[in-house]
Amino acid sequence: MKGNEAIAEAAIMAGCRHFFGYPITPQTEVAAYMSKRLPKINGVYLQAESEIASINMILGAASAGVRAMTSSSSPGISLMSEGISYLAGCDLPAVIVNIQRGGPGLGGIQPSQADYYQATRSSGHGDFHIITLAPNNLQEIVDLTQRAFDLADIYRMPVIILGDGILGQMMEPVELKPNPSAHTPEKTWVTNGTGNKRKKNIINSLYLKPEQLEQINIERYKRYKTIEEKEPLYEAHLTDDADIILVAYGAASRICKNAITKARAEGVKAGLLRPITLWPFPSQALKNAAEHAEAFICVEMSMGQMIDDVKLSTECKRPVTFCGRTGGMVHTPEEILAKIMAVNGGGTE
Repeated sequence: MKGNEAIAEAAIMAGCRHFFGYPITPQTEVAAYMSKRLPKINGVYLQAESEIASINMILGAASAGVRAMTSSSSPGISLMSEGISYLAGCDLPAVIVNIQRGGPGLGGIQPSQADYYQATRSSGHGDFHIITLAPNNLQEIVDLTQRAFDLADIYRMPVIILGDGILGQMMEPVELKPNPSAHTPEKTWVTNGTGNKRKKNIINSLYLKPEQLEQINIERYKRYKTIEEKEPLYEAHLTDDADIILVAYGAASRICKNAITKARAEGVKAGLLRPITLWPFPSQALKNAAEHAEAFICVEMSMGQMIDDVKLSTECKRPVTFCGRTGGMVHTPEEILAKIMAVNGGGTE
């Protein structure tokens, strides 16, 4: 399947029957696929008038307890930022897909990873986090899309799938399995009608008493602490004996593996530590790696956004060098190999 279509089908198999979105390259196939599939299975597809409308429709659907998803690309996610904050403030589960493109502004339609800060730091105003999942192949796209709906329900919060134009447009074989979601909690908080059997539920993010708002934020961060302890995911590729460890996610990490193969053929022990969850970031894995690795190279299709998390996680015990392309440009294995060899020789350029 194409990556964008795999996301849509995986969401359907996870029980998503409500999609609200707006077309934007390079993610339009997600919405197009949903527009064909959902009406055939008694689902709801609605192309909203804007990304702002889309995210607020998601808020309404999530309030009623259904599994709902929207997708967009970088500028569209920016328009959704207020609604994402409202979702977090209302403690509502939702899945948001960002197939990144070059920026800032309208930028271009080529793949990028320059929305890392947006996903992990500034997805909206206020004190909150969203779980951020970063697949690097299409089977992982399927698996993480289904996982995203479970995590959203378990922790009552938005989850973002952070892809890019490469993953959205490429084709690979995938295995699709129904997701029974047997371990998700009962949604006793939903606003789907009382049936005269319970007290009415109110979903709200407005608290005019500062003491009350402070306590709610403190309680929410206790939940975030649990997520940081239980949910980090990462892949370690040839890191056990590595002197130089590359840190990359998404499509960039695939290119890194080719560079690592070339480096080892030349006698340089390189490896890859790939964060799969960008929040919660797998900090402990990097901290442990810093005990034996001599240097780290952060490889991103951006001007350098994840590098801060790499430095924090390794507690600056080892030098961290950056290898980046931006504006829709993509690394070649040779570029990454050249950086590995420079660092191996004691350089940083």
